[in-house]
Amino acid sequence: MTTTPSSPETATGITTPSDLPACVMSINASDPCGAAGLTADITTIASVGGHPLAIVTGAYVRDTGQCFDHYALDDEAVVEQARAVLEDLPVQVIKIGFVGTPENISALAELTSDYPDLPVVAYMPNLSWWQDDRIDQYLDAFRELLLPQTTVLVGNHNTLWRWLLPDWDRDASPGPRDIAAAAAELGVPYTLVTGIALPEQFVENVLATPETVLCSGRVELFDATFTGAGDTLSAALAALLATGCDLSEAFTEALGYLDGCLEAGFRPGMGHVLPDRMFWAEPDDNEDTAPEIEDTPSAQEFGLPPHDTQH
Repeated sequence: MTTTPSSPETATGITTPSDLPACVMSINASDPCGAAGLTADITTIASVGGHPLAIVTGAYVRDTGQCFDHYALDDEAVVEQARAVLEDLPVQVIKIGFVGTPENISALAELTSDYPDLPVVAYMPNLSWWQDDRIDQYLDAFRELLLPQTTVLVGNHNTLWRWLLPDWDRDASPGPRDIAAAAAELGVPYTLVTGIALPEQFVENVLATPETVLCSGRVELFDATFTGAGDTLSAALAALLATGCDLSEAFTEALGYLDGCLEAGFRPGMGHVLPDRMFWAEPDDNEDTAPEIEDTPSAQEFGLPPHDTQH
């Protein structure tokens, strides 16, 4: 009698494609201090159940207090990374952060146009640390080339206001629907406006279209200055969309996750507080500590061969 050998997947316990975490591509700059950029995206996407695919666009020169400079990769290096991944893995959502140059923006706009069925979550950070002429060139290119490819635009109220409504001359500041209308004229169907100031130390985050506010969340301001909240929120939204949440559900879950990250925030350096994106993995203070293990088995008891390499 002959037996049929088990498949590699069965023999090794590898999950089948239907059991795999959703693949989320993050196109962003590397942040050496872990405040924002790819570090924020990777830990956030993994925390909410996705598999992060990190495409490096360049590197910040920064600490936890301020950003000093940025060194960009050339557009060919960025796009070749992304195309290699897109041709191999079942990407569900693309999240775009800071990509460094108008050339990279142009190349990524061409890339996303080749995958029109993939939702794009674009986050526009505060670029006030950069030179004015480079800010203008970057924002102009993003507005003309990437916003038409964007499904959800995420940004702080003041940042989006100054970018999309520079000629706003009314006494009252623009509301989320005003900003969403300006974004919609450039092809963006949904806009998530964060940090809208409210009385009594509250802020509001609103998901809007030109016609309506789809959902909103009001939170009390923390007595701290955070760095990395925007990348965290936008990456969480992208990952939750990739895992099958509808937009309103993803918005609510992403805000809840961000609130937990900020509440558990920590200050590792001399600058700002960083969101703790792994807060959910920390042990509960009320839980009993694990018992100490005595008489740890030796390598020989585990059946491992002796290590006789001479050092």
